[in-house]
Amino acid sequence: MSALPYRTALVVGTGPGISASLVRALSAAGLKVAAAARDVGKLESLAQETGAALFTADATDPAAVARLFEEVEARVGVPEIVVYNPSGRIRGPIVDLDPDEVRRAIEVSAFGGFLVVQQAAKRLEPLGRGAILLTGATASVKGFAGSSTFAIGKFGLRGLAQSAARELAPKGIHVAHFVIDGAVRSAVRPDPRDRPDSTLDPDAIAQSYLAVLAQPRSAWTWEIELRPWVEPF
Repeated sequence: MSALPYRTALVVGTGPGISASLVRALSAAGLKVAAAARDVGKLESLAQETGAALFTADATDPAAVARLFEEVEARVGVPEIVVYNPSGRIRGPIVDLDPDEVRRAIEVSAFGGFLVVQQAAKRLEPLGRGAILLTGATASVKGFAGSSTFAIGKFGLRGLAQSAARELAPKGIHVAHFVIDGAVRSAVRPDPRDRPDSTLDPDAIAQSYLAVLAQPRSAWTWEIELRPWVEPF
């Protein structure tokens, strides 16, 4: 049985990194897990490994997000944990950015987060319990040159998390935002040979998500920052 006070979970924006590690960790904890992405073909091996149910959805489309929650509820049950992981990023000087591409990136990072939080809240408020977790980045708290679009989206997602936590926590819904402050390790982005252990292990990140989910409600946190131990502040 799971040590977490939840039975079902939905991870939106599932890919090969943090979200895949979360699907594995939540499944290993005994939860029924739904994994959603625009392209679920890349998730077949993850589904076979974990038993997760796969769903196709565009997180920036209100109708698609509403339909996603209806389908998850029908197949898996009401998702008591909802994780929002997608982000949109365009690099370049502000004067050179295409406005339509900027709008799309912000929609992925922030507007999609709102749509998912809204649908989750509609289902969790009547239950009086549940958790909504939002994946942020260094850009959630600090904008960098050449990365204005990412900062706009992630600042917006953090603001959503802060407002949602204050609104929904008194209703029994734990909302938490995670500042992923550093590069995430992967097969295509391993630790540099001259700086071992200098990237964040996605499996370790997932364990921090589960630790937050296990918090007693008398001591909930709305935000946590994760960074490699060797990284200078």
